[in-house]
Amino acid sequence: MLQENIYTLRRKAGLSQEQLAERLEVTRQTVSKWETGRSVPDLEKLETMARVFGVTLNELTGTEEPAPGQPAARTGHMGMALCVAGAGCLILLGVLSLAAPQTAEQVNASSTVTINGSGLLMCLSAAVMAVGAWLLLKRK
Repeated sequence: MLQENIYTLRRKAGLSQEQLAERLEVTRQTVSKWETGRSVPDLEKLETMARVFGVTLNELTGTEEPAPGQPAARTGHMGMALCVAGAGCLILLGVLSLAAPQTAEQVNASSTVTINGSGLLMCLSAAVMAVGAWLLLKRK
């Protein structure tokens, strides 16, 4: 299980054996031995590897799998970031409309779709916020 997790997480992170070896201060051959099950990393290397892959030590070693239906903590962070980004865009659009009406008018005129430019920006911002809220609610 550990060997499969190391291989899978390394590939998911887009790292070669050589790149992972450099981060862990071991040789590429050592990483290869871990992935084939011919040897096992020591605790210090496992802890470093877990940090590199952004998982818990239990997830890396396969001793504890995430509960079914419970997404990773990163989903909540992504949801919050999307909500904040969408809200920020809406606020920026409102400030732009009030502070520089001529610029807001240029945004409106720049659209070739039936909805004017500021309407498109508002829809896009609302969509980003909706995805963020969905990710946050999905986490609970």
